[in-house]
Amino acid sequence: MTSEELVSIDPLDLKFPLELNKSILSSFEVINKTDNHVAFKVKTTNPRKYTVRPNCGIVLPQSRSNITVTMQPQLELPPDMECKDKFLVQSVITNPGSTPKDINPDMFNKSGGNHVEECKLKVIYVFPPRKPSPVPEDSEEGTSPTASETDLQEHSEPQDNSIKARDLILKLMEERDFIIQQNAKLNRDLEHLRHGRQEHRTGVPLLYILLVGLLGILLGYIVRNV
Repeated sequence: MTSEELVSIDPLDLKFPLELNKSILSSFEVINKTDNHVAFKVKTTNPRKYTVRPNCGIVLPQSRSNITVTMQPQLELPPDMECKDKFLVQSVITNPGSTPKDINPDMFNKSGGNHVEECKLKVIYVFPPRKPSPVPEDSEEGTSPTASETDLQEHSEPQDNSIKARDLILKLMEERDFIIQQNAKLNRDLEHLRHGRQEHRTGVPLLYILLVGLLGILLGYIVRNV
C-alpha cells in the first residue's frame, strides 16, 4: 500500500468456515487513509450467494468502516473446497458532509472522469473449528499423563505382576505333576521290562535310566522355581 491510496482493505481474503445448510459470516474493514470523506461501494461476482451490509457508505477521514458479508446456506461442499467468487471494493473522494443517501452509481463511473480506486478480494473456504469432544482424547506423544492416569498405572501394575506370578506358579505346578506322573509310569515300565523277555533287556534299561535321570533334573529345577 502506498500513501497515495484512498483506502486499504483488511483483510484481502474473505474466509468462510464452510458448513452445510448454515449461513456463514465473514467481514473486512475499509480504512480511510486520507483527510477526505471517501465513498465506497462493494460488488460481487455472485450476488445471489452473498449479502453485504452495508454494500455502500461513507468513511470519515482517518476512520474505518466494518463490512459484513453473509454467505447463504450451501447444500453441498464445492469440489476441492475451492471458490472462484470475487468481491470488488470501489472508493472515491466525496464532498464533506455527504451521507450514504448521496451515493449514486455515477460517482463510481470512471468514464465520467472520476478517480475511482478498486480493490479485489478473494473468497477462501476453510474447515470449521472442531467442537470439543465430551470424552477426553488420548494424550499426544510427549505429553504428561494426568493425575488419574498416573494413579491407574500405579495401582494396576502391582496387580498385573501378582496375576502373572500366580499363573506362572500354577503352570509350573501342572508341569511338575505331569512329570511326576510320567516318572512313575516310566518306573513301572522299567520294572516290567526288567522281568520281561531276555531279547528286550539289552540296551532298553539304559535308555529309560537316562530318561529318568533327565526328568529328575527337570523336576528339581521346577520345584526350586516354584
